[in-house]
Amino acid sequence: MIDKFNLDEITRHLSAAVPPGLSGLGADLEKTFRGILQAGFEKMDLVSREEFEVQRAVLTKTRAKLEQLETRVAELEKRLSGE
Repeated sequence: MIDKFNLDEITRHLSAAVPPGLSGLGADLEKTFRGILQAGFEKMDLVSREEFEVQRAVLTKTRAKLEQLETRVAELEKRLSGE
């Protein structure tokens, strides 16, 4: 999920974009923006940056292992063909 810092930052940007005549509603608008954003992000089924980095590390390791296995299979195929 999106972290609290990013949600706060987006909420502040939205509140800053409110026309001056409505700025007196500041806290209420921020609360409303936060609720809407939180609900929207939850529907998107996002992952945290930490989860993303863990999966990227797993993928990198898996790709390296796959390359090793492909090289090994090629060597074994070469031996079997008598070259």
